[in-house]
Amino acid sequence: MSQHHAHDHSGQGHGHGSNYGGDSHDHSDETEPALQTLIWKQIDFESIRTLNESESDQGAKIVEKTWPQRLSAEPKLVSDADEQLLMFVPFTGVVKLHAVLVRSSEDSSAPKTLKLFSNRDDLDFSTASELQPTQTLELSQTAEIQELPVKRTLFGNTYNLNLFIADNFGDDVTRIYWIGFKGEFMNLNREPVEVLYEKAANPKDHTLIQGVGDMASPGTRHGM
Repeated sequence: MSQHHAHDHSGQGHGHGSNYGGDSHDHSDETEPALQTLIWKQIDFESIRTLNESESDQGAKIVEKTWPQRLSAEPKLVSDADEQLLMFVPFTGVVKLHAVLVRSSEDSSAPKTLKLFSNRDDLDFSTASELQPTQTLELSQTAEIQELPVKRTLFGNTYNLNLFIADNFGDDVTRIYWIGFKGEFMNLNREPVEVLYEKAANPKDHTLIQGVGDMASPGTRHGM
């Protein structure tokens, strides 16, 4: 873990609350088969929380980007005190997670080590650094979309996911432009849900996203 900043890993100082509750690339705008398993509408966007983000709600905004918006440069998530980030993403039901998708950059601000924790709503930087993650993924230094498959047997009953960016490729801060998820979704009553997506999505049609392009006012660190 990086020690070059006065980064409070106790979860109490500077807004770091303790309760925040194979690399394949995408080279086209194909919506199938990608959208057949894309988890998006089933994310509880309002409850997404990110520790050590440089501006409020940056983490939620990059997850809120729709499939057609995934290559947009704004909004982006930038870390604050150091390169680490800790994001809590809850779902509206149970997800059988297949993969995490990430778009970052080719420079040294790209995230390197991603630790996933399923079904925990009590993590801060200290506990995330000490506990054994459900799975650790290694990312590449690229601006292409990286699809990172997970061990499906470990994420077959996931109702929330913690993403801990432990380090990057050497920059003082980490930058991420989009995070997405692939998997199967079930309502809380365990009934399977089939979601149909339009073949050629138009960002203007996605009226559920309001203010995605609006950046929040600068702040220090935003904990829970």
